[in-house]
Amino acid sequence: MIEPNRQGEVWVFAEQEDESLSDVSLELCSKARELADRLKVPMAAVLAGWNVRELSYRLIAHGADTVYHIHDTRLEHYRTLPYARVVCRLVEKHKPQVVLYGATPLGRDLAPRVASEMRAGLTADCTDLEIGDYLERKSRTEHKNLLLQIRPAFGGNIIATIINYDRWPQMATVREGVMRLGEGDPRRKGTIVDEKAEFSDVDLAVRLIERHREKRKVNLKSARTIVAGGAGVGSKEEFQLIHDLAGAVGGAVGASRGAVDGGFISKDHQVGQTGTTVRPALYIACGISGAVQHRAGMEESAKIIAINWDREAPIFSVAHYGIVGELQKVIPLMIRAIKEK
Repeated sequence: MIEPNRQGEVWVFAEQEDESLSDVSLELCSKARELADRLKVPMAAVLAGWNVRELSYRLIAHGADTVYHIHDTRLEHYRTLPYARVVCRLVEKHKPQVVLYGATPLGRDLAPRVASEMRAGLTADCTDLEIGDYLERKSRTEHKNLLLQIRPAFGGNIIATIINYDRWPQMATVREGVMRLGEGDPRRKGTIVDEKAEFSDVDLAVRLIERHREKRKVNLKSARTIVAGGAGVGSKEEFQLIHDLAGAVGGAVGASRGAVDGGFISKDHQVGQTGTTVRPALYIACGISGAVQHRAGMEESAKIIAINWDREAPIFSVAHYGIVGELQKVIPLMIRAIKEK
C-alpha cells in the first residue's frame, strides 16, 4: 500500500500483444487524460514488453505525458507474476493516485494481483469513471477529488458508485468500448522513461511452452451495422429471424441480456452494461424493451431503428425510427424489401 498522493499521476496499463496495442488501452488513455486534467496532474502509461518502444509514441498521441517503458525478453509474452512484479515496483517508485486497466482477460488477471500485493482496492468492470468528493459519515471528513468508480451491480439491476479514499492507488478495470477511442494527435510531445525489470526465481517459476490463440468469433465493437434481438423474440427458433435480417443488411447479430438469459444466443453477442458497448452506424433493436442497462450499451449509435409490439416500450425513447408491430410480420417484410431493392 502507498500513502494517498494528491500529486500522483493518473496511469493506464498499456496492454499489448504481439507488438500491437489493444483498443481498450487507447480508449483508457482518452479517459485518463480527462481525469488527469480534472485533477491537474500528469497522465502516464505503463508499457512492458519486448521490442515495443515504438508503441510509446501512439500512447503519447492519445494523451500520455509520460510512458514508463520496460524492455525485457522475459516480458515478450504475458505471464502473470513477471508483469505484476513490474507494475508493483513502478507503483512503489512513482506513487500514482489512479491506475486503470482494461477489463480484458489479461487485465482481469493482472489487476487483482497488483491490488493484492499493494493492499489497495480494485473495482472491476467499470462502465464510467468520474472525479468527485466524498463525505465520510462517521468522522464527517470530506475527501476531495476521489475517483468515482461506476459499475453495474446485483446482476445489472442497479448502478453502484465505489470510492477508495484511504488505500491507494485507486484502481479499476474498465470494459472495452465504454470509453470513446479518440483520434490521437501525432504532434503531441511526451517523455519516454526507460525502466529496468528485476525478477526473482519465484517470479519466473512459470515458463511458457506453447501459445494457442483462438480468434474472437464475434466482434460487435467494429460492426457498422448490428441487428439485435431481445426476449420479445420469443424463442431460440424464432431468433433465426434476427440472423436472417442481419444477413440481409450485412450486419452483426447482437442481443439483449433477456435473450441471452433465455438461451436464444451466446453471451458473446450481448449488448449493454453487462455485455459489449457499441456505437455502430445502424442499430436495429428487435423485441427489445429498452431497459436502462441495454440502452447504456447502444444509445450512442448513429441511427437506431426499434421494432416492438409495445408502443410504450422505453427503447422508442432513444430510437430515431420506430416500428410498432409483431416481429414475425415486420422482419420478413423488411427482408423482402431489402432483397427486392
